Amino acid sequence: MIYSELTRTAMRIACAAHQGQEDKGGFPYIHHPLHLAEQMTDELTCAAALLHDVVEDTDWTLEQLAQQGIPAPVLEALALLTHAPDTPYLDYVRNLSGNPIARAVKLADLRHNSDPSRLSNPDGNARARLNKYTQAAALLVAAENGDAAP
Repeated sequence: MIYSELTRTAMRIACAAHQGQEDKGGFPYIHHPLHLAEQMTDELTCAAALLHDVVEDTDWTLEQLAQQGIPAPVLEALALLTHAPDTPYLDYVRNLSGNPIARAVKLADLRHNSDPSRLSNPDGNARARLNKYTQAAALLVAAENGDAAP
C-alpha cells in the first residue's frame, strides 16, 4: 500500500462508502479494494484500486469524488471501471483496456475475484463468472502487451 494524502483520502472514502457491505463470501467488502491497493505500484493506481467500486456500488458520484480532491487521472479510470448495466461485459473491459490505471486495477480485480478460496459455496454462477473473468483477463493482458484483442 502506498500511503500519501491522496491514498489516505481514497481509503477514508472507500471505508465509509462500503461500510456494512459484504462480498459474496460473507466478508467485509472493504477487504477487496484494500487487497487490490496493496498490489499497486504507484499512488494513482492505488487510489483507483481503493475506489474502484465506489461509484458502481454505492451512492457516491464522480463529481463528489472530485470535490474530495481525487485527481482527474483517477476519476477517468474510475469512470471506465464503472460498468454500466446496459454495456456487455467484454465491451466494458475493451473500453477500459486502453487506460493504464484502469487496466492495472481491473487485472488485479479479476485475479482477486477469480480466487475460488474467497467463495464459501462455488456454484454454476461462480463457474460462469470465472469463465467470463478469464476471457476479460486475456483481453487486458493482450492490451497491456500491445497485442490485438483475443
